[in-house]
Amino acid sequence: MPYDPDYPLVCMDESCKQMIGEVRGPIPCKPGQPERIDDEYVRNGVAEIFMDVEPLAGKRHVTVTERRTRKDWALQIKRMLDERYPDAIKVRLVMDNLNTHNVASLYETFEPEEARRLAKRLEIHCTPKHGSWLNMAEIELSALKGQCLDRRIPDMATMQAEVAAWERNRTNSARKIVWQFTTADARIRLKRLYPKI
Repeated sequence: MPYDPDYPLVCMDESCKQMIGEVRGPIPCKPGQPERIDDEYVRNGVAEIFMDVEPLAGKRHVTVTERRTRKDWALQIKRMLDERYPDAIKVRLVMDNLNTHNVASLYETFEPEEARRLAKRLEIHCTPKHGSWLNMAEIELSALKGQCLDRRIPDMATMQAEVAAWERNRTNSARKIVWQFTTADARIRLKRLYPKI
């Protein structure tokens, strides 16, 4: 599918990361001895990570929040539509079918007129059950976790700063996702999900 700024394809997913602080500070490395980190740690809560990716343009946006409710999802959608895609006619949104990922969340969060305005600008495509790996945002979340969140991060401010730096670097490199899974591949590998006619 060619890139179309009027109908951008955006993949969205979310995950969480536990914030972990040190009980005792690490002992710095010295010649012949690596840095030593104590196994004991303190739990500082959980951060929720919302990721949206426009694979054909190489754009990413990551938001770190304290919760993952219907309202949080609706606020992410509003920001996406009004701030990142204000000129798009309709955003083709790919996501899993989590119970918060639906138009009803918009109506629970906003006045009916506003919810309807937002809903009319979405064309929602849900990945099949057990097929969330088809969502390219899940691939980006995996990259984020491996490249940025693979260590102890003690608090929300540090988490947000680290994720923002990763997002800037990843987006500035304009890394596009070249998806190789075709409709023909899907018909072969996912035939059990297709209805029997």
